[in-house]
Amino acid sequence: MGLNILPGIDSTSSALAAERIRMEVISQNIANANTSRGLDGKPYQRQHVIFESVLGQEMGGDSGVNASKVQMSRIVKDSRAPRMIYSPGDPYANGDGMVAMPDINIHEEMADLIVSSRSFEANLAVVKNARQLALQTLSIGKR
Repeated sequence: MGLNILPGIDSTSSALAAERIRMEVISQNIANANTSRGLDGKPYQRQHVIFESVLGQEMGGDSGVNASKVQMSRIVKDSRAPRMIYSPGDPYANGDGMVAMPDINIHEEMADLIVSSRSFEANLAVVKNARQLALQTLSIGKR
């Protein structure tokens, strides 16, 4: 078992992967905000990612050092009912001229996307700093 000269990289890389999935799901929500019929014949339903924290043994033996990782637990569909929009010319309109559309707030999705992007950037900064510290540590032996 070797020494990990980049501590925290495992938890940071798992957070990067989880945030990437979150950004993809948010992008799907934005892209389908006006999708009145999906493959199932129903309006698109907003989705969101559920994260979970995983506490794992980082170093073997009796060191007692644990690292917490974050990972995507699952992607769930939002339970909000579709919004009804009056559009009598739409081929999917009901007898009253109402069309069921996804209840997706673009402003909410954009705010979530910005938060996810900032979290991704923060975790990327941790990776860059850990790399720089490791390089400086390795250069000590060259002097």
